[in-house]
Amino acid sequence: MRKTFSIVTTAGAALLAGNLAMMPVAVAGDSLPTDKECGKLEKADAATKGWCTMINRKKGNCLACHDVVTMKWPAGLPASGNIGPPLVSMKARFPDKAKLRAQIWDATVANPNSSMIPFGRYKVISESDIDNIVTFLYTL
Repeated sequence: MRKTFSIVTTAGAALLAGNLAMMPVAVAGDSLPTDKECGKLEKADAATKGWCTMINRKKGNCLACHDVVTMKWPAGLPASGNIGPPLVSMKARFPDKAKLRAQIWDATVANPNSSMIPFGRYKVISESDIDNIVTFLYTL
């Protein structure tokens, strides 16, 4: 019985290590700001601005549909959604930044049945906000 427990423990540790390997090594700044903190930022890098757009309910509101895997998750954010795919390993999934940007700009081009709104085509968020979101997603 002890060997079984050891095997399960070892498998669990390997699974945990695999999940940690998928998490980002570095995210914009020391920690991610909350939505309230985003409104008070005077100067921020592009990745932090992208994060702020993603969590803003009046702009991207990406958390409504997507789970964002990050080690520096700020407290007080609403639960993330599971309608869209999780936003993890984005560099691996979209090696071409232009394709990721095009997906955010209008997901219906690649998939006409997509439930993701065309943020760029409908001008829900600005072109610079889309660029900032792509920059942040490449940190995941």
